Amino acid sequence: MGRVQVFDTDEVVRAARSVFWMHGYDAASLPDLERATGLSRSSIYNSFGSKRGLFDAAVQSYLTEVIRPRLHPLIVEPVAPGAILDYFDGLRTALLSAESLPSTSGCLLVNAASASIGHDPAVAGIIADYRAGMGTAIAAGIDAHLGDASAAERERIAEACAGLVIAAFALVRVDPARAGQAIATARDLVIAAERAA
Repeated sequence: MGRVQVFDTDEVVRAARSVFWMHGYDAASLPDLERATGLSRSSIYNSFGSKRGLFDAAVQSYLTEVIRPRLHPLIVEPVAPGAILDYFDGLRTALLSAESLPSTSGCLLVNAASASIGHDPAVAGIIADYRAGMGTAIAAGIDAHLGDASAAERERIAEACAGLVIAAFALVRVDPARAGQAIATARDLVIAAERAA
């Protein structure tokens, strides 16, 4: 008869997610993951197959619980005209909140893109899908806010804003003020285009 699982999988994955988010895949040691999750090494391997399996679960948790809720107002129809400004305001607040994981650790997937795990085809595919999905959501928010601007202008602003968001995630660990400024610049681009339309 097999062992009965006595832990909450979602809680374990969230705890591991924090370790991977703070330290990256390579630097997240099994002892770190054991301490954070409360599971032994054998339990991690029995439940997730490997450290990589736990990372994959953490990434899915990150997408489901962190990324999709923040992008949701930009993808539900109809997108509110102010949704894009709310997105930038909320993101800037998160990046400048000293105790939040976004402020201390940026974006789990942007971090993974610049690490060795980012070369894995499956992880690279998830990162590419994330970047594309974020770009689509930002574009939808720009379209809703700048309906009077030309399609080419909306596309140009959406690309610039998506790039600024990625830059902010990459910068926040070393220069939170600059990261916050990148998001403020994205917001300013939208406001300037609105005034010019």
